Amino acid sequence: MGRSELERLSKEELIELVLRLQRPEQTSRTSSKPPSRDRKERHEQAKPGGAKPGHEGHRWVISETPDTVLAHRSKGCGDCGADLPVDLAADRVSLSEHIDLPVVVA
Repeated sequence: MGRSELERLSKEELIELVLRLQRPEQTSRTSSKPPSRDRKERHEQAKPGGAKPGHEGHRWVISETPDTVLAHRSKGCGDCGADLPVDLAADRVSLSEHIDLPVVVA
């Protein structure tokens, strides 16, 4: 706020501005605010999250040739409970894979 803008303020507005500037910033040390609400100091020096630069990502890939495929279809309407036709077209909602691991013998 520049000098010309300050000169246009009324006496009450100037008093409120001065009082607001005199109040200390509320932190967990000066109020009942929890520490998690404090502004993070040295934010620009904080370490970035995520993987390290150059790290090659890895993901679990679902098998192209599964041993068995199970189609889970609803037998009835979710709203009224009426039976659904067997040949009704269905959309794939999700895909998952079940893997049996061998027993570890020590």
